[in-house]
Amino acid sequence: MNILIAPDSFKDCLSAIEVASALGRGIQKILPDALCTLVPMADGGEGTVESVIDATSGERIKLKVMDPLMREVPSFYGITGDGETAVIEMAAASGIELLKGDERDPWITSTYGTGQLIRDALDRGVKKILLGIGGSATNDGGAGMAKALGVKFSGKFGAMPVQGGGVLGEVEQIHMEGLDPRLADTEIVVACDVTNPLTGPQGAAAVYSPQKGADGEMVEKLDRNMVHFAKVIQDQLGREVSGVPGAGAAGGLGAGLMAFLDASLVKGFDMIAGVVGLEEKIRGADLVITGEGKMDAQTRFGKTPFGVAKMARKQGKHVIGVAGTLDVDAGVLYELGFDLLMPIQEKPGDLESSLKNGEELLERTGERMARLLKMKI
Repeated sequence: MNILIAPDSFKDCLSAIEVASALGRGIQKILPDALCTLVPMADGGEGTVESVIDATSGERIKLKVMDPLMREVPSFYGITGDGETAVIEMAAASGIELLKGDERDPWITSTYGTGQLIRDALDRGVKKILLGIGGSATNDGGAGMAKALGVKFSGKFGAMPVQGGGVLGEVEQIHMEGLDPRLADTEIVVACDVTNPLTGPQGAAAVYSPQKGADGEMVEKLDRNMVHFAKVIQDQLGREVSGVPGAGAAGGLGAGLMAFLDASLVKGFDMIAGVVGLEEKIRGADLVITGEGKMDAQTRFGKTPFGVAKMARKQGKHVIGVAGTLDVDAGVLYELGFDLLMPIQEKPGDLESSLKNGEELLERTGERMARLLKMKI
């Protein structure tokens, strides 16, 4: 029996490869002849780098970049085993988790560090960059990222530093002459699971900047600045980005990546599935196992397990979903491709205990699944 194990990470507990490995060990205790193929997955957010380098025998690159407040911090990205593709999480350089609560301020926070990660990947000769843009601390329309890659901005009084969303309303000229020429031969693919436009009531500022530290007055100013910035982009670069679904992701970084780097936006799961060759691996499997830390009715909205199940059922494969926590409303997933949902908890207990013993619980869950398979009723 060929069993494909393709879970997401269990947040704050285990990486995707650790989850897959624990389940595989449990299965093989009962079915030692089973072939367990491990394919760690992600949806473009946290854990994307680890999933891709684990699945492709790649390498984790460590370096220092500027955080959202332009302070030097340690960061990372990954390169696939063939050395052709870099995978970057913008949150590793420009993420909200890098700031303390009282430091969050989208008026001044910058995506400059994300541009530094891209530049370092170019230095290593990659031909493709996969970029996850969840968890940002910024609302600068990708201007900081562009600046790190050689784009310059100017206003009424000359050259502008362009740090944060607070100055976008003053930009009058975009100077693309200094853009790193290697980008012309590099494919940029962005994992983006939100559909927010750049501006307006569903835009970057209105929807996301309050959680990044903006009050009501700042939200209105940030949106006005972004409207102006989008118009300058359209007038000078010929790119209409304001209304594009996903342009408002990561404080407008989605728009900036399209405008300055000619990037394409795709669903996060689709991006990762393509990199790891998930569809081909499912084709050769007899059973597919997936999962994540919490599975509920929301799992069907773009989460990794649902993506795996959907792809598997297209090929007529049976699917088991494994979860650290299984909510009562998860039953809807049975109608959407799952044959069995299994929580890993064995007795009432607190979250801290489950997180601490997650690997052991997953291994025993693998054993239970294998015993069900062995019964052959």
